[in-house]
Parts: sequence; C-alpha cells; structure tokens
Amino acid sequence: MPLVVIQPSYGNAAARRHWKDTLDSLVDFRTHQRADLLTSAQRRQLDEFHPGGTARFWGATQVQDAKMDRLRPGDVVLFTGKKHIRGIGEIGALFRNASFANSMWSEDPVKGSWHNVYSLLSFTSSEIPYEEVWALPGFNAGDNFMGLRILDSEKAETILQGLGIETQAEIADASALQEPAARALRTHTAIVDGEALHTPTTRYVLAERELVVNRTEALLLQEYAKSLGIEQPQRLRTPAGITDLHVPRPDGSEVVEAKRASTRRFVREALAQLLDYAPHTPEPATLLTALFPTRPADQDLALLHRYGIDCVYRTHPSTFERTPADQEVRVGMTPFWQQGDHPA
Repeated sequence: MPLVVIQPSYGNAAARRHWKDTLDSLVDFRTHQRADLLTSAQRRQLDEFHPGGTARFWGATQVQDAKMDRLRPGDVVLFTGKKHIRGIGEIGALFRNASFANSMWSEDPVKGSWHNVYSLLSFTSSEIPYEEVWALPGFNAGDNFMGLRILDSEKAETILQGLGIETQAEIADASALQEPAARALRTHTAIVDGEALHTPTTRYVLAERELVVNRTEALLLQEYAKSLGIEQPQRLRTPAGITDLHVPRPDGSEVVEAKRASTRRFVREALAQLLDYAPHTPEPATLLTALFPTRPADQDLALLHRYGIDCVYRTHPSTFERTPADQEVRVGMTPFWQQGDHPA
C-alpha cells in the first residue's frame, strides 16, 4: 500500500506562488535551461515518468530530509491549505538537487532550498474540507495538519478509502497480480500465487494520468446526513473497511453504504460491503441501508430486499425516499448479519 503524505502547501503567499508556478502549470525540464542542472540519473528518472518532457513539481527543505527518504514513486500526497485538501497527487520521480529546485522556487529565508524535489505522476485539484477527514476513524477534530506528515499505514488506508482516492499504483499492482493467472490459464499451466511474483518495481512502470477522486458518494452522504439532522456523521473502521455512515439506534445500529451510481454493478457492491461490515459493528446491526443518487431498477431493489437490506435514494435536493425490505425478511436475515462478532 502506498504511503500517504500530508503536505501543507497553500498557507502563505510564497506557497501559493509555488503552487501557481509548479502545480497549476507544467514545468519544462528538457528544453529549458534548467535541464542542464539535472544529473544524468535524474534526467533518466524524469524521462521515464514524464516522456513528454514536462511535469508538475513540489519540494521540501533539508529539515524534511529523513521523511523524504521514506517516500517512493506511487506514494500519495495530499496538498493542504486554508482548512481544505486542495490537491491530491501521486509521486513520480524523487531526487535532491538544490540548483534545480532554485530554478523553480525561491529559497526559504530560514530553511534554505527546497532541494527535496519530486514530480507528480498524477494530480487533481480538490476542495475537500478538513471536516471530512476529521470524521474518519482515527483522526481528530481540530487537527489543522501543520507541517509535513507521513501517515501510519492504518490512517493511510483509512484516508484513501474514506475519501475515495483511486491510485495508479493500486491499479498497476492489481494488473500485475492478475497477469500470472491469466497467462497460466491461456497456456494451460499451473497457476502461481500472484503475491509470490509481485515486487515493488511493478508500481514504477506507470503512465501519467489524472488521479481519480470519487466525490459523488461523499457529497451524497453529506446531504443525506443533513436530511436526518446529523451534524457530525460517524464512520467506523472495521476489519472489512471503512463504513460510510454508522447510525446508533435504540435496538442496535444502522450501517449505510453510499454509491455514486444506481446501476446493478453498484447495487451489488453495496450489498457485498454491507454484509461484510455488519458483523463488526460495536452494537449489533439491526438495519442495513444502501444509499443511491437515483432509484435503482426494480430487479436491483429486489436483490437488496432479498437480503433484508433497505434502499434509500435521492428524489430532490435534500429529499430522500426509503424503500424498506420486508420486515419478516429483515428479521430473518438479522442473525446472519450479526454472525461472528457479537456475544449471544
């Protein structure tokens, strides 16, 4: 799994100038005079990740040397400022070069050059308020993410899942794991466990693209929670992943899974995730709800109802309709939802 870095980057005038020059704009590293400032190894690395000869860049001063030494291509950077995640990117090339850094950014008067240079293989602007991060399990309300910070593995996984960030490294790794099985099936040979063949180098062979950040589900959940009068939505970290919404009830708890579309694929995903989360809630799950932006097809509603799962969908701004499962079916399914983690 990639490391996730919190990178303050918009809090003062100098940072905003840097943002404008090397995040909003692509930097020419091949034909501009700064090309002569690169070592041959640095040039090869940049050419590998950015064959077009331009890239977005960011940097860190020498006080961050030890942290920067931990980073690798494919790690995720959350660029923060003014109480928002303002951009999300994946690291491409990394190297130290004060002269190259100084060709893009003026030195910090106290900390010196931004000599820890990294390019961004993918980047997308965002406007995600800190409140969405604070609502995730393990994060604290009021944390303004001061200073460069590398999240521990649990928090990294939580924030990638919770904010709907789909990384290139993850896609490349998945392809690498599938290929041995596909090759064996084509050639009628034994299938070797993909994990045994997987090496970290697979994530380095990546092409530039825009990072995918799925925001529809987050916006849908915000509107739905507000319609219920929930000011601070609660999410849970479970062994099966991060729930979208957890609502305590007098008889137990409700687990809500939101999806960005109402097609059969997303209905089936919601069904699987709800059944996976249900046994791990602190209070027994007594209501499972799949949340969609529009009404699913009748056959897909029937699929949810077969497992005792309610469907809620948006009908108008801030207005939602619930299509409940049959009460007898729900009562019959509840022991299966709760099986595993709750005492009898």
